[in-house]
Amino acid sequence: MSAEGDYDCIVIGAGVQGSFTAYQLAKKHKRTLLLEQFVLPHSRGSSHGQTRIIRRAYDQDYYTVMMDEAYRLWAELEQEAGVRLYRQTGLLVMGPENGTHYQVIKNTLERNKVPIVVLRPEEFSKHIPNVNLTPGDGAVVDTTAGVLYADRALRAVQGQFQKLGGIIKDGHKVTDIKPGDLVTVVTSGGVYRAKNLVVTAGSWTNALLSYTGLQLPLQVLKINVYYWKEKVPGSYHVQGRFPCFLQAECPEGPHHIYGLPSNDDPDQRDRQTDRSDADVLKRYLARCFPGLVPEPAVVETCMYTMTPDEHFVLDCHPVHNNIVIGAGFSGHGFKFGPLIGKLLCELSTGEVPSYDLSPFRIRRFPEHSKSAL
Repeated sequence: MSAEGDYDCIVIGAGVQGSFTAYQLAKKHKRTLLLEQFVLPHSRGSSHGQTRIIRRAYDQDYYTVMMDEAYRLWAELEQEAGVRLYRQTGLLVMGPENGTHYQVIKNTLERNKVPIVVLRPEEFSKHIPNVNLTPGDGAVVDTTAGVLYADRALRAVQGQFQKLGGIIKDGHKVTDIKPGDLVTVVTSGGVYRAKNLVVTAGSWTNALLSYTGLQLPLQVLKINVYYWKEKVPGSYHVQGRFPCFLQAECPEGPHHIYGLPSNDDPDQRDRQTDRSDADVLKRYLARCFPGLVPEPAVVETCMYTMTPDEHFVLDCHPVHNNIVIGAGFSGHGFKFGPLIGKLLCELSTGEVPSYDLSPFRIRRFPEHSKSAL
């Protein structure tokens, strides 16, 4: 087979991270090809759906700091594309005052001077009607947080990439990667070569990395996303200034619960039948959100690709320095998309990254930091 074209860089995976990486490379006048195995748009990965939460509320300072630039880059894309991608709603963080996570998040917000409002229990219901604060829980609002319009954002960044001369080839499943000074990528639709390769393939990352002799400790989870019907329409609506929320350490289960205000008609969403993990949410909502019908109206699925520590992988291949990997976004990477694209672009072009990437290096997994080839 003869190569159909040589590029400065090939990006595999046209989700939010790959699309922003391709866009950043095109802005640097790199001849860039963005490959996607499915026909766009699709709902098989981790970047589909109408909305995502954008927030600075984190346990770790470095995520909170990185979000400052992520917000600016989202605003830049909004201006370039002429499309609204973000709606400020605030994020209500609730959790036991004497627990671990609530205090850590609150302290991180305060330490980084993020605008917040602390709600005392006696005034909580005045500011947040239709929600019952668990006795002993504290409440703080990250006022800068809000809703990202995910599908719209993906269309916008891919459109800007194409306006910059970037090429998208969807329906091109990668069947082989041959490392070298020029990396060869074999697909179901053709063979392509580039000086640099970026792999942002979500749940398919290890399948692709196997061609390069590398495997990362990634676990793929299918997560259910639930939509709930209001008893009184508008009670929890974004237009009524209801915030996104994060419930830490609730009695119903071990995991944080995240939610967004009502924003669209759940009857128009794709339906899923597996509701095996709904019991925890049903019990929590019956106790804390009395204005919701405690049976889910619609269930969607989303693929999470988890690392053991739930932090990202942003690094060069340990053997092939011209192959860059963005992976393991662990269910919280979408909001960072514009910044991750910038960082992966910097790694690919040999620039010094804008941030300390030591929390995201492959070497933190010693048994996976060497290639088998």
